[in-house]
Amino acid sequence: MMPMAKKQVELVVARHEEDLAWLGNTSPDLKITVYNKGPDAPSPRAMAVVNLPNTGREAHSYLQHLVQRYETLSPLTLFCQGKPFDHAPDLHRILRELCAGQKTVADFLWLGFLIDTDDKRGRRLFVPWSKNPSGRELPLDECFRKIFGTESPEQFRFFGGAQFVVTAECVRSRPKSFYEKVLQVVLEEELAPHALERIWDRMFGVIGVSEDMMQGRETVYLKPIRRLAEDK
Repeated sequence: MMPMAKKQVELVVARHEEDLAWLGNTSPDLKITVYNKGPDAPSPRAMAVVNLPNTGREAHSYLQHLVQRYETLSPLTLFCQGKPFDHAPDLHRILRELCAGQKTVADFLWLGFLIDTDDKRGRRLFVPWSKNPSGRELPLDECFRKIFGTESPEQFRFFGGAQFVVTAECVRSRPKSFYEKVLQVVLEEELAPHALERIWDRMFGVIGVSEDMMQGRETVYLKPIRRLAEDK
């Protein structure tokens, strides 16, 4: 486990129409690549911008980066959405610590404060989700089988928001062709991005949530939530 030196941390942002003014508060030692699927947005600092068609949500953007930059990945990459703070309110602190070499990542690290559990058809979280008014099931088991060639576990534990940090070495523990295959799954299956939200750690050969972190619970909040405290 090595601390990150200057210019070795890259931030990959999957943007649609979000305001990117928050990038102005990031370290000048941070490399930034934005995968843009919406109208042009001015940025307060220099960055690389890759325009993409509006398909496949953040999973498509992340996989484009993994495939196109496979041989030239930065030693450490943080993947996030255009508005990352709903799921990772401490993102600025994490970025500062990574750029300063004060925080280390061994292989993969979920970002966020909410660990949740869903089953292989999304019946616990995806089916009743407010943005899924038709109550469709999530074909997580089918996507898992296409990606890994094995049957899906019954349950998955993950941090909501599909935001994480991963090392280049961890990414390259799988061949480039693996990520090309997953990209094709995302292009072919409309709900695949929601499935990937639950399995990004497994994509890199890691189980990112341990039994000890859950302590027998289905949902774990890693910071106090005012609304929950008021409900008590």
